[in-house]
Amino acid sequence: MKIICIGRNYAKHIEELANERPTEPVVFLKPDSAILPKKMPFFIPTFSNEIHYEVELLVKINKVGKHIDAKFAHKYYDEIGLGIDFTDRELQSKLKAKGLPWEKAKGFDGSAVVGEFYPKEQFDLENIKFQLFKNDELVQDGESNSMLWKIDELIAYVSQFFTLKKGDLIFTGTPAGVGAVKPEDVLVGTLEGNENFRVKIK
Repeated sequence: MKIICIGRNYAKHIEELANERPTEPVVFLKPDSAILPKKMPFFIPTFSNEIHYEVELLVKINKVGKHIDAKFAHKYYDEIGLGIDFTDRELQSKLKAKGLPWEKAKGFDGSAVVGEFYPKEQFDLENIKFQLFKNDELVQDGESNSMLWKIDELIAYVSQFFTLKKGDLIFTGTPAGVGAVKPEDVLVGTLEGNENFRVKIK
């Protein structure tokens, strides 16, 4: 399986990092080794001085597809989840400044938190609400209707370049409010008000 991530999909997050607004989805990959094992803490890497959390809605692909038309994209997933794209912000900034790939800043071990998945029929896909709390303080508050590109549009776009396979995950982008973590922080993600994952930082 592969992890396909979308960057800069929420206008306010683009603004908070002073990035340029893209004209098409920004796509990058994480290896499957990036997935943080269930119930395990996240250990801040020894090479990093600034790890940021980024909460995101997740989509799990349920069958093989290539060059998928947006109007048929809904047939390629039936579950929605929540997760975190941990990012080495300092390293990412250095790599971006040199025009180099982001993989070291985005794809390191444990950098992908994957919470629970639920049938998509439980949600209004145009208006899914999700939140991230750090030490019981609300830090990110997102809604799917704020996405620049919606889920079906992302599937159609990504499938032009990568054959989608059963079990592949799409991280759909993060809303504003990203920030740094430190040891002993506790991050809790909620999906429509229900706890979806809990991660302790070490």
